[in-house]
Amino acid sequence: MAGHSKWAGIKHKKAIVDARRGKLFTKLARHITVAAKEGGGDIEGNPSLALAVQKAKDASMPKDNIERAIQRGTGAGADAESYEAVLYEGYGPGGVAVLVEALTDNRNRTGSDVRHAFTKAGGNLGEPGSVAYLFEKKGIVVVDATRYTEDDLIVAIDAGAEDISADGDVFEVVSDPHDLSAVRAALEGAEIAFESADVTFLPSTRVEIDEATVAKVMRLIDTLEDNDDVGDVHANFDADDAVLERIAAGGSAGRDAHRAARGAPRGASLPAALRRADPVADR
Repeated sequence: MAGHSKWAGIKHKKAIVDARRGKLFTKLARHITVAAKEGGGDIEGNPSLALAVQKAKDASMPKDNIERAIQRGTGAGADAESYEAVLYEGYGPGGVAVLVEALTDNRNRTGSDVRHAFTKAGGNLGEPGSVAYLFEKKGIVVVDATRYTEDDLIVAIDAGAEDISADGDVFEVVSDPHDLSAVRAALEGAEIAFESADVTFLPSTRVEIDEATVAKVMRLIDTLEDNDDVGDVHANFDADDAVLERIAAGGSAGRDAHRAARGAPRGASLPAALRRADPVADR
């Protein structure tokens, strides 16, 4: 959708300067541990673990942290056994469909928190299957279109990518989730830098909303992503790139000023480098 890759790019850049990196690392470690528990500690033979580890590396998570997270999953596994993947579905402001991917050790607690976030934003949490049919799980690599041409990205097609599409000043390289690692490796081999690479839920239908509603939707997403149990959040809204840029800039400044006034740490919302994240990201 228009603005999807732009927002993904904005969130990816925010991840680099996220002042709450400790919280981000905790979430990433949880995904690594669960992926290792479910599919084993061999990164080459466990695609979910490979993706979780790559996301941790992208966020500059220390190697020791990654290794400890894998060991927790392949060892006694007490931490991993206590968590389960849950997909919450609902509608946000403007009738926007929202998917929330979480890893939780307490469904009641997380479900209550997610329901409260939807209600406070003027939306509602739905039943399983109420909005999931509006999304399709895909591997997405976002590439700066000002640096590369579509022809430069043909190596991705050779590696299994299904499509390359332009979205404003970026290209979206779309693949089956299982082919994402190969597509990413092909782009890296061709020395093509990219803004983000992740498995995400792409909307099959889109809801066009105005700037005021975009701000409300983004506040909902920020609230959800601020929950320790939530990984990735996906929504099917359609918005202009310029609107997303203004919301991202104004929202971060506003939140930082408010936090500073309360003596809280500065920093933007948790990015969907988890995304977004997944989400489930190690799905």
